[in-house]
Amino acid sequence: MTRYIVRRLLWAVVVLLGVSVVTFLVVYLTGDPTALYMGPEGTKADYELLQHAMGFDRPLYEQYWRFLSGAISGDFGLSLRHQRPTLPLVLEKLPATIQLALAAMAFAMAFALPLGIISAVKKDSLLDTVCMIIAMAGQCIPTFWLGIMLILIFAVQWHLLPVYGRMEWRSLILPAVTLGAWAMARTARLTRSSMLEVLGQDYMRTARAKGLAEQIVILRHALKNAAIPVVTVIGLEMGSLLSGAIITETVFAYPGVGRLAVEAVVNKDIPMVQAVVFVVATMFVVVNIVTDIFYVVLDPRVRLK
Repeated sequence: MTRYIVRRLLWAVVVLLGVSVVTFLVVYLTGDPTALYMGPEGTKADYELLQHAMGFDRPLYEQYWRFLSGAISGDFGLSLRHQRPTLPLVLEKLPATIQLALAAMAFAMAFALPLGIISAVKKDSLLDTVCMIIAMAGQCIPTFWLGIMLILIFAVQWHLLPVYGRMEWRSLILPAVTLGAWAMARTARLTRSSMLEVLGQDYMRTARAKGLAEQIVILRHALKNAAIPVVTVIGLEMGSLLSGAIITETVFAYPGVGRLAVEAVVNKDIPMVQAVVFVVATMFVVVNIVTDIFYVVLDPRVRLK
């Protein structure tokens, strides 16, 4: 276990180094970074002065080392729009995104596990068909459209929930449902397939032959053994929810990292984009490491070499 964790941490460092390279190169995707920082009104002398001050006249590897050194110490530069250090701004918005992702995952699991279990137990029945239609709908409906429809129904027509922002706990419901719909659908389908594979095993027939109640057989024996691939997907989904909340946060004007990233791209705030990408990628890597550790804990038979 210890060796595996160390290996995963080393791989995490490699992945983050790769992310740092991509994040560093973001500044060059829009062309000349000096012209981007200066704007169209500067003179040639201003251009050369700013280029030297920002270090853009240095070799690329020196610029990358300077960026990496700053990233390790948490310094991604000043936001062009806010004129403040970028990392504190990202960390200020991060709790809202984490809260939204956790709420979305809670919604997804609350519906995905029952749908998947019922669908597997009632295979090829009408109930199975209904459950899978619900799951497929969650994967097929575009996120932005679902968010708009929820706003129109629950906020505009019925006046039950807030339309935007993060003012109270009720304002979290619609964004969480919108963001968690896709994760719910995918997890429900995986739960069904995993349960179907487990239900046909010999130890399930043995458990029933011992006279155990069907509910105990399903929940204690089948679900526990079917949970391994589901846990893996839940970890991946959690990372996706953290990094994929951009559309949802934009639709609901939710003050999270996703909305901050959109504003940074619109305003060409490259330091802010770099900080957001690096922070989100780091969280994704951490979530995947935790998921892998849970995978080993759930199934001690797994031997990771």
